[in-house]
Amino acid sequence: MEWLITVAVIIAVVLILAVSNISVVQQSRAYVIERLGAFHEVWGVGLHIKLPFLDRIARRVSLKEQVLDYPPQPVITKDNVTMQIDTVVYFQITDPKLYCYGVEQPMMAMETLTATTLRNIIGDLELDQTLTSRDIINTKMRVILDEATDPWGIKVNRVELKNILPPQDIQNSMEKQMKAERDRRQAILQAEGQKKSAILIAEGEKESAILRADAEKQAAILKAEAEKEAKILKADGEAQAIRMVQQALADSLEMLNEKAPNEQVVKLKAIEAMEKVADGKATKIIIPSQMQGLVGLANGLVEGVQDAQ
Repeated sequence: MEWLITVAVIIAVVLILAVSNISVVQQSRAYVIERLGAFHEVWGVGLHIKLPFLDRIARRVSLKEQVLDYPPQPVITKDNVTMQIDTVVYFQITDPKLYCYGVEQPMMAMETLTATTLRNIIGDLELDQTLTSRDIINTKMRVILDEATDPWGIKVNRVELKNILPPQDIQNSMEKQMKAERDRRQAILQAEGQKKSAILIAEGEKESAILRADAEKQAAILKAEAEKEAKILKADGEAQAIRMVQQALADSLEMLNEKAPNEQVVKLKAIEAMEKVADGKATKIIIPSQMQGLVGLANGLVEGVQDAQ
């Protein structure tokens, strides 16, 4: 009976040891395993079993990108201005073995290295360069830190200067300088606006004068052409009127020439009739007054014929 209890205890101990030495490594994590105090291997993602009393997990390492936000560090620029700068470092562990055995307290080592590198870089720059060269400072720090932490199994991805805080008197001077610069730019912009406005007004007046002169020129040309056409029409009308008068006179003369002989013939016939009457037995002949005019007209026609001959 006792041996059954002993066997059961042994089995329970074996099961407990087996279960306690089974480990599951999660995604983006790695375990550094030591055997008898020396580095043995690095466990990746999955199920792993270690030997009891021989193997141990020396360090559990996260392979995700991590962020270190350091407090403000006092730094001195090249022109002896003391300012406070806080830095943010983005890094990632790429080699768990080097991270575990490369340096003691890697996070503290990175913080000290970051502060030292920042002081060295800012010490070569003046205040204005420091305020306007953040990208350059970030790049330099990332390159230096990445190279220095490579033996520690750490990859520095980015370095950012979070805040740059100059002394209060420097900030006041900078604000006054910026205000003066904004006033200067405002004055320049206002002057340029007035200049452009004056130029536009002058160009508008010039174009207006040109258009006005062209309009007057066109009006004068149109007026002259209208007067010319009026005179031409008037002359044509007068010439046409003269031609019509001449034609009317010619037609009148022709009608007179055609009509006059007929009337003269009639009048001559009347005179001949009067002569026949006179040859009769009547002792008195009364000649109407119209006949007297006809006799005069007949005498005129005779004289006209003789003159024509």
